[in-house]
Amino acid sequence: MIRFILADLRRVWPGALAVVLLVALATALGVGVVLQERAMRLGSARAADKFDLVIGAAGSETQLVLSSVFLQPSPLPLMPAETLRKLAADPRVGWAAPIGFGDSYQGRPIVGTTTALVNALSEGLAEGRAFAAEGEAVVGAAANIPLGTRIKPSHGTAEEGGHAHTELAYTVVGRLKPGNTAWDKAVLVPIQAVWHLHGLGHAEKEADHAEHDHGEAGHDEHEHEGAIDAAAPLDESFGGDVAGVPALLVKPKTIADAYRLRQAYRGEGTLAVFPAEVLTRLYATLGDARTVLVAVAAGAQFLVAAALIFVTVIHIGQRRRQIGALRALGTPRLTVLAVVWLELFLLLAVGIALGFALGYLAALAISGWLAGWSGIALPVIFTRADLGLAALLAGFAAILGLLPALLAYRQSPAAALRG
Repeated sequence: MIRFILADLRRVWPGALAVVLLVALATALGVGVVLQERAMRLGSARAADKFDLVIGAAGSETQLVLSSVFLQPSPLPLMPAETLRKLAADPRVGWAAPIGFGDSYQGRPIVGTTTALVNALSEGLAEGRAFAAEGEAVVGAAANIPLGTRIKPSHGTAEEGGHAHTELAYTVVGRLKPGNTAWDKAVLVPIQAVWHLHGLGHAEKEADHAEHDHGEAGHDEHEHEGAIDAAAPLDESFGGDVAGVPALLVKPKTIADAYRLRQAYRGEGTLAVFPAEVLTRLYATLGDARTVLVAVAAGAQFLVAAALIFVTVIHIGQRRRQIGALRALGTPRLTVLAVVWLELFLLLAVGIALGFALGYLAALAISGWLAGWSGIALPVIFTRADLGLAALLAGFAAILGLLPALLAYRQSPAAALRG
């Protein structure tokens, strides 16, 4: 029986190949959607694991997390400097790291922060050391900037009409270990350098700059640039020389402290969020989009199934003489049914297997491109749910193959030979 099926497939290989490719492409669409959505959920959740609590000025929770955790550029209002002072002195806080955005280097974001966050991002450095002066910088594992490079920051990007800062060139002194977060592509510099570079951090200027909600530690006009001393030592005590910041990344000492801090800083002009909770709402939206895409994929698979039924029915009609000859030679009806069913099921099964492989490769390619763009690793993996999908498709293929097989089973050998 197997030799007969293989010989028949060699005889009609163009049509068999077309069936396999149709099934494979329809299957790959659904599999790719499921795998890619899962990769985005897993990757973003792992990237947010390092950040327990984010505090910012009152506004959008989603935008606060996207900007501070995933470093997506967006205007955020500045919090008053007093918030940073209070958190730095709060006994419930392990560490509080201010972050300041706005500058970039060759498309990579330059983020002002503290050594506490540098140490927390990847549990140490792959090479070099943390910054110890205003003119020093630490780069992420995927930033591709060698140690010793002098970085001239640009305010904003060239596309946004930004300008280069001429007051300071940071020297790269360390590189983070891979953390699989958006921070892997960032350049980390002392927050005090960002403040001073943009003329912030001084009491007489703070009131003027607090009026501007640019979502960054800097501003758009040259006249706001300040004086920089590249050799100045770090001062992370956050005493009097502190400016407003768009966001604070906070490490509470205990889980109970985390909830108390979130409650304390929700309201009165500030917003405190757990990134995981915000991501859960984003996943719900993403899940709705996945449902729509899976429905589209299922519709495509249904159309392919209908086309295959039509093609196979015509194919059985064209093989009436062959089937009639087999019956006339004494081949039992059940054997004819098994041959026709097994041949079609084999084509469908090969198409489903190829579709899973194509969907996996497509998800890998998309995840690789997104990881290169964002710095966040997006793991493409199969789960037990995918085995269920494969079993469902195989069962559908088995049922689909029964229709032409039953037509062949019911066919009279005498009528077939006369036809």
